[in-house]
Amino acid sequence: MKLKQIKLALVAFAATTFLLSCSSDKDNETPTPEAKKEISLSTSTTLGSYLSDKDGRSLYFFSTDAKNQVTCTGGCELVWPPFYLDNLTADKLGTGLTFSDFATITTTSGKKQVTYKGWPLYYYAPSVNGTNTAEAAGKTTGDGVGGVWFVAKPDYSIMIVKSQLLGHDGKNYKSDYTVGDGLTTYFTDAKGLTLYAFKNDNFNKNNFTKADFSNNAVWPIYETDKIVVPSTLDKSKFSVITVFGKSQLTYNGWPLYYFGQDASVRGANKGISFPSPGVWPVPVKDMPLAI
Repeated sequence: MKLKQIKLALVAFAATTFLLSCSSDKDNETPTPEAKKEISLSTSTTLGSYLSDKDGRSLYFFSTDAKNQVTCTGGCELVWPPFYLDNLTADKLGTGLTFSDFATITTTSGKKQVTYKGWPLYYYAPSVNGTNTAEAAGKTTGDGVGGVWFVAKPDYSIMIVKSQLLGHDGKNYKSDYTVGDGLTTYFTDAKGLTLYAFKNDNFNKNNFTKADFSNNAVWPIYETDKIVVPSTLDKSKFSVITVFGKSQLTYNGWPLYYFGQDASVRGANKGISFPSPGVWPVPVKDMPLAI
């Protein structure tokens, strides 16, 4: 009887020792650090959410990159280095980002610059004592520079483009809608699709769209209830009106539209000459208040 009790005690002791050993080994294990995402969302108290790389450095849009091209080249790249990344996959993106919004564009150097909603992405490296120095992680000092550089936000409802106006008649137009060459700075949606105002509208009053939307394909309303704009714009000048049950964004009282013949092509602005120049102007920062 005593021998049996001794054997049982030895088995219990061995089991307890094994369990304690396993527990000790588990406690001493070093957790594997989670791999950093190549692109994530960071947050600023003034700017809200914006895109950053795996080291927390801010990424930016350039307003002149309006037509699926990179316009920051040569010396510009010293101050605004391109964001290159090969083999971007969905698992390399942080929470809140959608893989289909990203692509790459091959630059003149043959490298693949990442784009977001059609916008090539850049870093900011301002000159400090004559040397270009990378902007520190968590900083957004490049936002608003020159009125053409903006931190890359995921939720803009308005973006600013600086581009040549080219009417449906094939002619180049200047900002005053006379024929000629020159860049105009105007508003687009988040993907760079051109927006327009109608000269016959009134303050926060759409006079074009029919109740059955039978003419909406010609000049589709910019349908959104979100107001997220670049930092150089006065957000209070934007508002949302209801047009036969749909929400339409306005600026300075002017309802905003797309042009059907632009065919959702990024950078197209054919509507500025249809049916004649000035009837459907592109919205600009200093456009007068609608009456």
